[in-house]
Amino acid sequence: MLEPATEADHAAVVALVNLAYRGSGGEAQSWNVETDVIEGERTTLPLLRADLAAKPHARLMLHRDTEALLASVWLEPLGDGGWYLGLLAIRPDLQARGLGRRMLDACEAYVAASGGARVIMSVLNVREALIGWYERRGYVRTGEIESYPYGDERFGRPLRDDLAFVMLAKDLC
Repeated sequence: MLEPATEADHAAVVALVNLAYRGSGGEAQSWNVETDVIEGERTTLPLLRADLAAKPHARLMLHRDTEALLASVWLEPLGDGGWYLGLLAIRPDLQARGLGRRMLDACEAYVAASGGARVIMSVLNVREALIGWYERRGYVRTGEIESYPYGDERFGRPLRDDLAFVMLAKDLC
């Protein structure tokens, strides 16, 4: 289900991530957009390329149907068997059809096959529906909270002053 992204895919990944996280109207209507808490783009092509260059062991993975990009995810080995899962994006018009669940299962299988034992992620604290979705799939809150990077608008402009990241984890063994 997962295939590595190539440089030729980067622009399509940026478009998908921005649509899934910050899109509005028409096909972008989604139960999990962040537009009520953060405005602006979630990522840009230069930012994605800089992140990939800075973290050469990370893997940007895709799921396609023939040639159409349906989903993407960032998987990064952290050491000690832990892998960070981020930027999980599902095309909004395909949500509520089980693709997110299948992508998450594929990510966990990929991590396990790569020798990983734990998946770790961060989710905005105010996205309770999304946190609940992950919890129903076996992820637990670690108790760790990371500060939101106020003043750094590379990932958009926060509309609230109470944002933070809740850390979630799932042991694969």
